Amino acid sequence: MNNMGTRRKFIKTTLVSGAGISLAGSGVFANKYEGKPEGKKVGIIGLDTSHSIAFTKALNDKDAGTEFFGYKVVAAYPKGSEDIESSVSRVPSYTEKVKGHGVEIVSSVDELLGKVDVVLLETNDGRPHLGQAMKVFKAGKRVFIDKPVAATFDDVIAVYKAAKEFDVPMFSSSALRYFKGFGEIEEKVGKVTGAETYSPCAVEKNHSHFFWYGIHGVEPLFALMGTGCKSVVCFSEKDTDVVVGTWADKRIGTFRGIRSGKTGYGGMAFGEKGVSCLGGYDGYDPLLKEIMKFFETGIAPVSPGETLEIYAFMEAAAESKRKGGISVNIDPYLKKATLAF
Repeated sequence: MNNMGTRRKFIKTTLVSGAGISLAGSGVFANKYEGKPEGKKVGIIGLDTSHSIAFTKALNDKDAGTEFFGYKVVAAYPKGSEDIESSVSRVPSYTEKVKGHGVEIVSSVDELLGKVDVVLLETNDGRPHLGQAMKVFKAGKRVFIDKPVAATFDDVIAVYKAAKEFDVPMFSSSALRYFKGFGEIEEKVGKVTGAETYSPCAVEKNHSHFFWYGIHGVEPLFALMGTGCKSVVCFSEKDTDVVVGTWADKRIGTFRGIRSGKTGYGGMAFGEKGVSCLGGYDGYDPLLKEIMKFFETGIAPVSPGETLEIYAFMEAAAESKRKGGISVNIDPYLKKATLAF
């Protein structure tokens, strides 16, 4: 089937009677990748986030467990944001810390790509991600793109479109998807009938409102609720955002973004047979294990369709905020994503 035929089939099959559009699980994103990378050499783009240090320390530890499949960080390109001071100021010290784990510091992304088999794109600023990712895709390297995928919804779509066009596996997720005990939630509560999550929600002027930090609370909301959100309403004040999503099956999920007072990460799942609090942030290792498994298999543990719906949810919430808290249907954002493929 040609590309246009595939696109028409995709749009037709995702229009679920009265339930809106669901990108997750669609054939457009169901690429199957075979084989493994040529080796176990990891490259990092961006040393302006603590994630780069944490990932390097864990992978390069002489006692690293088998769950990391033997991958080691061998090279890093330090340049991250051009103008976000909290990022720029970190680069010198973070570079020295990464070097301390035996990592070679290189002068360009192109040089990095010649030395590694897979890539951790860690630049804290989402604006350069599309350009950086394009180089990785053209080189055919599997890549994990740390949050946010990009600074705007259009660029998020463009990243996934490029990954598909170059047929390169990519994966993106917040570490907060992997709360402690998350895997036992269904056992505790049965089928999830609703959920509430919360996280810090600092705003960065160059990023769509929730992309910069709200993603940390929205990601676990979707991990609990699944895809299929229909509409969102954002209630917003200076120090707080509360986003209420209504799913196509009439379940309700809520995210609270915090900008003052005591902050933290957490939530609660409501189910058919119980109610359970999330176990709390459990460090980076649970996410890192999933990334390394992804590098081995080429299969992302979170589908591109689900991640695109997460960003559509956040973009619709930002629109609701701008318009004073009106209900915003997320279908137009999902349609925009489908039409890009």
